[in-house]
Amino acid sequence: MSDEAPRNERPAPKHAKAREVGGGFARLLRRNGWILIPVVCVLAFAFVLTEVLGGDIARFDNMAYYVVVVRLRHAWLTPFMESFTALCSGVVILAMLVVIGAFAPGRRPAVCALVNLVAIVAINTLIKEFIQRPRPEGYRLIAETGYSFPSGHSMVSMAFYGFLAWLVWRYERNTIERWFYCLMIASAVVMVGVSRVYLGVHYASDVLAGFLVAMAWLAIYCKLIAPMILATPPERERLGDAAK
Repeated sequence: MSDEAPRNERPAPKHAKAREVGGGFARLLRRNGWILIPVVCVLAFAFVLTEVLGGDIARFDNMAYYVVVVRLRHAWLTPFMESFTALCSGVVILAMLVVIGAFAPGRRPAVCALVNLVAIVAINTLIKEFIQRPRPEGYRLIAETGYSFPSGHSMVSMAFYGFLAWLVWRYERNTIERWFYCLMIASAVVMVGVSRVYLGVHYASDVLAGFLVAMAWLAIYCKLIAPMILATPPERERLGDAAK
């Protein structure tokens, strides 16, 4: 038997444990940080909805009306705004689906874009039928029917063209082109929303709410659903294994 006294192992320093916990949290955040996008958007949408139902959103809508309609509206600018709002027309969306199917990367990009489009239209319809907010009256430049909240054009532009931006970001290898195309798409999406207020068919709160709902949906769709549709069978198996 050895006469050597047993060694007492020193406990790990507190700062080492803190670093370990902090590192684990950072890894968890990097892996699941995307969840913050739909959570924040849903909470923000709930706040806007509460303000709309309570009638407290009028100040925000009136300010947007003064800036976008009273100050910005001019005869020469109206055709440009109509062109932006037309980006979400059925003809343009159908043409974009054909282009996506012909040129976009991935296994079934047009199917993926169509599923996304159908889902966001269904979500918009459900919310509109539940809230039933009337459209603005008295200063419309184009004819529109249906309820106002949330803006369908804003939701479609954010979800559909946002999906295109996600495709570019996912597959484009050139950093400069990736940023250029994504910024161009983002600018177009914003202008679609502005055009709806400018043309007098939506309140600014309708547009804001539409963007928030669509961003929440888009984050979920691009993270969980789109990769499965675009993937080849071997890639789909790897994605399924990674999710387990």
